[in-house]
Amino acid sequence: MRRLFWLGVGVVAGVALSRKAAETARQATPAGLASNLGDAVRELAGAVGSFGAEVRAGMNEREQELHDMVEERTGVTAPSAGGRHAAARRPVRRARRAEG
Repeated sequence: MRRLFWLGVGVVAGVALSRKAAETARQATPAGLASNLGDAVRELAGAVGSFGAEVRAGMNEREQELHDMVEERTGVTAPSAGGRHAAARRPVRRARRAEG
């Protein structure tokens, strides 16, 4: 009975080690390296996008705080961000084509 138990343990350990060795060998191939690199780039892109969203949210929050502070201290309602940018834009003039 003991010998059968140790035979089973040996078979399980051999299968586990051979799978681990095969996976390590696959990762060392050019296709495996490309896969790892692609995963890393995707993870980096997600982190950069998340960081950008957090920065924009912080900017919007701070801008709202500043608008509230100006309104509280002066009693004047500051224009919203959309209004400020819309008023700053000038109409685009189009050149007239010379006829003839």
